[in-house]
Amino acid sequence: MRSNITMKDIADKLGVSSVTVSKALNNKEGVSESLKQKIRTVASEMGYRFNSAAKSIKDGYSYNIGVMIPQRFTGINDSFYLRVYQQIAIHLDRYGYFGILNILSSEDEEQLNFPRVYSENKVDGIIILGQIGKPYIETVQNMALPKLFLDFYDEHANIDSIVTDNFYGAYEITNYLIQMGHREIAYVGNIYSTSSIQDRFLGYYKSLLEHGLTFEERLLLKDRDQKGVYVDIELPDKMPTAFVCNCDQVAYNLFERLTAQGYKVPNDCSVVGFDNDIYATLTNPPLTTVEVDIAQMARTAVKAIMEQISSPNRRSGRVLVQGKIIYRDSVKRIENN
Repeated sequence: MRSNITMKDIADKLGVSSVTVSKALNNKEGVSESLKQKIRTVASEMGYRFNSAAKSIKDGYSYNIGVMIPQRFTGINDSFYLRVYQQIAIHLDRYGYFGILNILSSEDEEQLNFPRVYSENKVDGIIILGQIGKPYIETVQNMALPKLFLDFYDEHANIDSIVTDNFYGAYEITNYLIQMGHREIAYVGNIYSTSSIQDRFLGYYKSLLEHGLTFEERLLLKDRDQKGVYVDIELPDKMPTAFVCNCDQVAYNLFERLTAQGYKVPNDCSVVGFDNDIYATLTNPPLTTVEVDIAQMARTAVKAIMEQISSPNRRSGRVLVQGKIIYRDSVKRIENN
C-alpha cells in the first residue's frame, strides 16, 4: 500500500473533485453526510493519513479529542468502557483526529479539578464516558469547548448525550422472562448509582406493570454502593424465579453468589444481564443478555462531537442507540399452575 496517498488519489477513485474530498475529510459544509462517510471510508481503506501537526499549526486546532473515563470504571475487571474507547479511536481516525484517553481520578472528581488535557489546551473537544457525579457535571458545563456525555445523561446539564436504549432493552428482556413463565422477578442494581441502571430498572418495572405483576421492594437488590464499589448481593429469604441484572458483570457476580449457596442456573432460577460483554460468556451456562451496539454508539458520538467542532452552536440532544437481546441458556421456561 502506498504511504503517500493524496486527496487527489481519493478524488480520482471516487470520481469527485479534490475540493469535495477536502471538505469531507475536514467535515466542512457543502458535502452530504452520506458522501462524507463514503469519502472517509475510501480514504481509510487507501491508507490516507492526515498531517495533523501541520494542520494544527495552520488551523489552530489540536486534532485531539479527550475521552475521559472516571477511575471507578477502569478496574482490572472492567472492560466495557475500554472497548467503547477503542471504537471511538477508530472512528476519530477517519476524521483525522486522535483520541486521548484521560482517567478522571477519584480525587480530581471530588475536588472538581479540570482534566489536564483541557486546562493545557490539548484537545478540541471532550467525550465523558461513564457517569460522573452531579457536582462534577457543573465543572464539565464550565468547560469552554465541545463536549458530550456517552453512556449516561443528566437532565440538568445542557450537554448532548449518546446512550443505549436502556429502558426499552430492560423492558424487552423482562417481557421475555414473563413469556417464559416467570412471575417473581428480581432486579439487581443500585438505582441511585447511574442513569443507565435507573433507566433499566424503569424498563423492568414497566414490563411488570403491563403484565399485572406487583413490584416488591424485597426484590430490588443492591449490587454496589453510591461510589460504584461492588458489594455482596444479599439474596432475599423467599427466592424469585428470575433475576434481571443491570449489567453482565453483576450477573457474573450473582452467578457466583448463587453457586456458593447451592443454587443452579437456570434449574433453580433464571438470570439475564445487559451489555453482552466478556462476562456474558464466562458464566456457566452462558448468559442471555441485551447487546449494546458499541460501534454505533461510538460512531454517533464521534459524529456529534465533530459537528460541534465545525458548528459550535449545533446540538443533537439525547440520542438513543438500539440494542438487541442475545438468547443463550441462562433462562428456563417454567409452568404456572
